[in-house]
Amino acid sequence: MQTASNVSAAKPKVTGAMSVAPAGTAVPTNAVAELAEAFKNLGYTAEDGLVNSGLYNPTWIKAWGGDDVLPMDDDNGRTYKIKLIEVTNVDVLKFVFGDENVSGTFESGINIKVNGDGRTEHAIVFDMILRDGALKRIVIPKGVIRSIGDITYQGNNAIAFEVTVKANKDSSGNDAYEYITGATGATGATGATGANG
Repeated sequence: MQTASNVSAAKPKVTGAMSVAPAGTAVPTNAVAELAEAFKNLGYTAEDGLVNSGLYNPTWIKAWGGDDVLPMDDDNGRTYKIKLIEVTNVDVLKFVFGDENVSGTFESGINIKVNGDGRTEHAIVFDMILRDGALKRIVIPKGVIRSIGDITYQGNNAIAFEVTVKANKDSSGNDAYEYITGATGATGATGATGANG
């Protein structure tokens, strides 16, 4: 049966869509639990939203004649692409360039070392609001930056860090977890688990 109320768009929570913490931080096990104190919210993101790729993209073994006959999971992993636009936010800069490569504050002056270091795993949470106040949360216990897109500096557009995160498998063999809760269930739920469990 077709149900229009099951169709939804997504927008970020008013508190921000993306939060990150050191890998190993306890991660939530539902859409509404408070995040552990170690999580830092990365603020505003671009209107492009969040792009999830590679949900199922195996390499296929072909038979003589060209037929696809056997899918092989080549462990490309799932990726999540988002544009971070709070480019003077120290937490954003530490996530993009690496904690050890960023020092100082906006008020006193921020110093950034640009190199290939700092690609460490993080616990990552994406929070969004669906139709009629329903909540959706994507939890990546072990995410690492795979790539950072071109950074464009111009007068008529916001500077952005286009970050693509690869979701690595946790100890249960899962790349990520997704939770959805209707508006009526958006209060009172709790729960978190260790990132590797």
